[in-house]
Amino acid sequence: MRAAGMNIRMLVNLLGRGLLFLSLGLLPCIFLSYQTRGDDLTGLVAGFSISIATALVMLAFSSRPSGELMHREGFLFVTLAWSLAGVLGALPFWLSGYIPHYLDALFETVSGFTTTGATILVNIEALPQGLLLWRSLIQWLGGMGIIVLTIAILPYLRVGGMQIFKAESPGPTIDKLKPRITETAKLLWGIYVGLTFLEILLLMGGGMSWFDAVCHGFTTMATGGFSVKTAGIAAYNSAYIDAVITIFMLLGGTSFTLHYFALTGKLSRYARSQEFRWYLTLFGLSVLFILWSTRGMYGSLGEAFRFVSFQAASIMTTTGYATYDYTVWPVAAQMVLLLLMFIGGSAGSTAGGMKVMRLGILVKYAHREILKLVHPHAVVAIKWDKVPVSAEVLSSVVGFSIYYILIFVFSALVLAFLGMDFITAVSAAIACLGNIGPGLASVGPAGSYADIPYLGKALLTFCMLVGRLEVYTVLVVLSPVFWKK
Repeated sequence: MRAAGMNIRMLVNLLGRGLLFLSLGLLPCIFLSYQTRGDDLTGLVAGFSISIATALVMLAFSSRPSGELMHREGFLFVTLAWSLAGVLGALPFWLSGYIPHYLDALFETVSGFTTTGATILVNIEALPQGLLLWRSLIQWLGGMGIIVLTIAILPYLRVGGMQIFKAESPGPTIDKLKPRITETAKLLWGIYVGLTFLEILLLMGGGMSWFDAVCHGFTTMATGGFSVKTAGIAAYNSAYIDAVITIFMLLGGTSFTLHYFALTGKLSRYARSQEFRWYLTLFGLSVLFILWSTRGMYGSLGEAFRFVSFQAASIMTTTGYATYDYTVWPVAAQMVLLLLMFIGGSAGSTAGGMKVMRLGILVKYAHREILKLVHPHAVVAIKWDKVPVSAEVLSSVVGFSIYYILIFVFSALVLAFLGMDFITAVSAAIACLGNIGPGLASVGPAGSYADIPYLGKALLTFCMLVGRLEVYTVLVVLSPVFWKK
C-alpha cells in the first residue's frame, strides 16, 4: 500500500517494531510494582497490554521492511515514532489514576521521550516506584533514539545543517540509511549504556539508593532532568553528587561521535573539535559571569562554584535539574541562563536547544557579511572545523534558526494571551522548544506546569516535539506539499 509515493506498509511495520521494543520497557516497571506491592500495577499492566496489542496488530497487517527508507518516509517515520511513543507511553500514568487527565499524562510523557523534563506533577514522591521508574526510563529511551536520530538519520535527511555530521558519523560509509542506522546504533548505544552504568555506580558510591541512582543515571545521560524527588537533586544536599551529575550532564551534552573517537584512542578529537571548544568556552564564561553577578549570596567561593557550575551545566545541556532556586538570583544571572536555553548543547548529543554548532556557523556568517560590506568583492569562505561550510548547510542553518525563533515568538504570544505573565510565557516557550524543562517565574525549579491552561499545555507539547525533532522534521510532514506525489 502506497500513499503520496510512500510505502505505508513498511512504515507501519517499522513503527510496530519500535512500539514492541518500547512496550517491553514496561516489564521491569511492572516487576518492580509487583515486588513493592504498588497500586500502580493495574495501570502499568493495562498500558503494557494495550501497547503490545497495538504493536502486534501493526506487525500482522504490514509487510517486512524491504529496500531503502526514502527521504519522505524517513521524515514521516521519525515524526510518527515520537508521537506514537507519547500517545501510548502516557497510558500507565493515566490508567493508574496518578495523572487523571489524559492531556496531562501526554504532556508528562512527551516531556519524557523528548528529554525535556517539564512536569505537571507537584508531589513527585507521591508516585509509586513502578511509575517513577517508567518516568525515568522513557527519558533514557528517548535519549537513545535522539543519539541515532541526530547522528545517523537527520544528516541524510539534510535537516537543519545536520548534514555536516555526515562525514563524522561512526559506522559504515555507504550512503544507505538503513544499514547505517543499525551499525551506528550499536556503536553509540554501547557508549550510552556504558556511561549510564558508570554514573549509576558513582552515584551509589555517594550514598544514593540503588533505585534513585538508576533513575538519575537514566535521566542525566539523556539530559532529561526528571527526578524522583520533588526538590530534585537539591534533596540530596551532597557536593559529591552535584559534582558527579555536573560531569555527566556535560558529557551528555557533548557529541557522542567525540566519545566514540575517544574510546578508539583518538582523545585529541575533543581538542580538535571546534564545537567542543565553543561549548566549553561558553560554559566557562557563563559560570564566571553568574559567579560575579551572585557575589555575596553564598558563604564561600567554593559553595558558589558548586551551585553555579551545576546550574549552568544543567541549563546549557538542557537537562533541567536544579540544586538551587535560581529564580532568586539577580536578573543578570537569570538572563545568562535564558541565553543558555536558546543555545543548548552540542549537535550529536542528547541535549536540546539550537545547538552550539549552529550558533558558531551563524556568528561566522554574520562576520562574513561585515567583511563583505568593507570589501564587496572579497570571497570569504565560512569554515567549521577547518572545512568550508557548503551553501546548502549554511542555508539550512539559517532557515532552521528563523523557524526556531518564529515558533518561539508565536508560542510565547499564545501563552501570554492565555493569561501568563511575560517572564513565565517567554521562559516556558523556550524551555519546552529547547527541551530544557524548567523555566523562570512560575515554571521555575520551585514551580511546575500544572496550572497552565490545557490549550497552553497542548501547544507546549507540540513545541517539545518540534524542538526535539529539529523543527524541519515535523514542519515538513505538516506541509501540504509533502502529501503530494
